[in-house]
Amino acid sequence: MNSPVPSIQTQRAVQNGFMLRGINATINNCACLYPICCIATCLTFKALDFRIAPDSKVDLGKISTKMSGGITKADAKKELKQIHKEMFDLQYKLFAEGQQALLIVLQAMDAGGKDGTIRDVMYGFNPQGCRVVSFKAPNSTEAKHDFLWRIHRTVPACGEIVIFNRSHYGDILSVSVYDLLPEERWSKRYVHINNFEQMLRDEGVRTLKFYLHISKDEQKRKLAKRITNPQKHWKFSSRDYEERKNWDKNMDAYEKVLGRCSTTCAPWHVVPADDKWYRNWVVGNIITDTLRDMDPKIPESSDHVHDFLDKEQLTASSD
Repeated sequence: MNSPVPSIQTQRAVQNGFMLRGINATINNCACLYPICCIATCLTFKALDFRIAPDSKVDLGKISTKMSGGITKADAKKELKQIHKEMFDLQYKLFAEGQQALLIVLQAMDAGGKDGTIRDVMYGFNPQGCRVVSFKAPNSTEAKHDFLWRIHRTVPACGEIVIFNRSHYGDILSVSVYDLLPEERWSKRYVHINNFEQMLRDEGVRTLKFYLHISKDEQKRKLAKRITNPQKHWKFSSRDYEERKNWDKNMDAYEKVLGRCSTTCAPWHVVPADDKWYRNWVVGNIITDTLRDMDPKIPESSDHVHDFLDKEQLTASSD
């Protein structure tokens, strides 16, 4: 496949404040004129990486919720199957190595696709070394502690992958939108979270954060399904419709979180999520790229395996 010149869509994506990675484009000696990372050199479609630069001003209204990125639905689904195989292999090495961990944070508006992403992308992982943790409003015990207390207890141990369905960021987002605490208190949490995530990185925990970006119209369509489809009635909550009244406040809160809490050690990624297949492809590629970068290794045996095999005359086909 020939490598085309970056499209107008790609150039606008750069100007909108995020990195589009994996397009068949080569940018040589990029000086990064925009407050973001440059487009990575790539010979074939590998991944779309929408990464928010540290301390950047984010305008979600300028970032598309629906994007093709030059790949078809059929091709994306086919590639995701291969991604799952590599995810499984890399997770196996991570678990065996036992020296690093991966924390995946999913945030979105209601009906934004967090559950679907976990179901469709993360099944590439072996459940033995993977956990999903869902966060709601703090219970009476959690509320008596600092806001990171319940979070720290659930981060992955070395060798593990943990997925947060909502996260510690709710203690900024919900608290600020609904005035649950004085601003003097919650406004300090941006720094607290950045320091917390830096500490995790220093201790061997890589953090990936995804904001699943859906439009208000797409959210309305999905919420309507929860009413019209009996199989989805269990998901319905009148609170979801109350949340829609605060859409603009929520967008403002997310923009502040994305800009102030995207760091080199724990970057935020804005993923267009109106199309499930595209969302899954993007997230799967980013996770796989990160695991490759972590480069887990199968450890050498501490026992003299070969000597034992020679002595016992064992083979792989033995009982």
